[in-house]
Amino acid sequence: MFKPARHGEVGGVSLQRSQQQKPLRSHDRFNLCAEMSHKIVNLRVRDVRFPTSLEQHGSDAMHTDPDYSAAYVVLDTDSGLKGFGLTFTLGKGTEIVLCAVKALAGLVIGKSLQEIVSNFRGFYRLLTSDGQMRWLGPEKGVIHLATAAVLNAVWDLWARAEGKPLWKLLVDMDPKQIVSCIDFRYITDVLTEEEALDILVKAQEGKKQREDQMLKEGYPAYTTSCAWLGYSDQQLKQLCSDGLKSGWTRFKVKVGADLEDDIRRCCLIRKMIGPSSTLMIDANQRWDVAEAISWVSRLAEVKPLWIEEPTSPDDILGHAAISKALAPLGIGVATGEQCHNRVMFKQFLQASALQFVQIDSCRLGSVNENLAVLLMAYKFQVPVCPHAGGVGLCELVQHLILFDYICVSADLRNRMCEYVDHLHEHFTSPVVIQDAHYMPPKDPGYSCEMLEESVNRHEYPEGDIWKQEIKK
Repeated sequence: MFKPARHGEVGGVSLQRSQQQKPLRSHDRFNLCAEMSHKIVNLRVRDVRFPTSLEQHGSDAMHTDPDYSAAYVVLDTDSGLKGFGLTFTLGKGTEIVLCAVKALAGLVIGKSLQEIVSNFRGFYRLLTSDGQMRWLGPEKGVIHLATAAVLNAVWDLWARAEGKPLWKLLVDMDPKQIVSCIDFRYITDVLTEEEALDILVKAQEGKKQREDQMLKEGYPAYTTSCAWLGYSDQQLKQLCSDGLKSGWTRFKVKVGADLEDDIRRCCLIRKMIGPSSTLMIDANQRWDVAEAISWVSRLAEVKPLWIEEPTSPDDILGHAAISKALAPLGIGVATGEQCHNRVMFKQFLQASALQFVQIDSCRLGSVNENLAVLLMAYKFQVPVCPHAGGVGLCELVQHLILFDYICVSADLRNRMCEYVDHLHEHFTSPVVIQDAHYMPPKDPGYSCEMLEESVNRHEYPEGDIWKQEIKK
């Protein structure tokens, strides 16, 4: 019978012992979850919002007053095991995502975990290709955010059933099983199943050493928490100073509202962090193409590694033009947090429109679709630097980037994962940062279970936090 792992253990054994286990064989794919069906008997979804706009946390050139929020999904099973998932929003409109999640519930309730994971590609396609609901996307917008929340909960349930953190569940899988989770429809002109399998098989060499390295050192991170657009100069200086003392050497600055102010703020931060630290800038889709090229050229003096989301997230050729124009300045283009799906990522890569791929755990169709993007990025030799600014995003995406290094890319050059120091205290298994590195999670699951007290207090509009705000 399934026995949950204790804190600090993976699969009921210590991490050291767990690392010595051989990867799962295809016919062992269910080991624990096959012993108990874990039939999904209910799906609950709640609107959880945090009033981050009050202190300008998360503020940028396009999103000036975000309230970090989530459509929070809980799957109940007949065994008592639960799966937790979420998708990220900025406040208003979260109720629309809830409606979309509820519309998908009928495709999930009644299915067992074993039934789902034995044909995960088919289940993914069931959610994304319903003959009527796909008209709302397909595989984009609110319906895809809802799909991500549901699938994130399914992956959490699977990892819990196996007694492993999600990254370890993925790392221990046979390459054929990984490939079986991916929907290759629309991307076979760039990546076939056979090519994906070949990438994963070749990466088996050195895999154990890379896993040991991650457990010891963690995955490199960068911070965005120091330089939200709404912060005062005093806040910027204090937060940068605190960051440097805590070991941070990679910093991202929000830009795009006012050019002269951007030059001043970026010069201020560059002076504080010194020439050896890495600086990135992020415009959050603020500019047209020509304006982006002109604006970023003026900021070249602070030597940014990349400009993030310089224009519309849908404008692939615009990003390509910006990439070409900025290349002589040594500035790359990063994007992906609002890239709809694997098809758009395919085209961004084909067009050489980005130099840094920014996957998002809640924008794409959960782990399944992110696996496809990680493999395409490897084929094109473009580094993956995940987006993680928002409630729960750090907790989720750390699992994916650990898998990427251990089982796909085997490379840390120009690679790092975003970190924001907000709202982690509301999760049962919050991220652990040591010396500006993500330390691999130890608890079973996908790390997105929230504390029940936090959910109750922040549920919109009935929670105590929102009753107080409404009264004001």
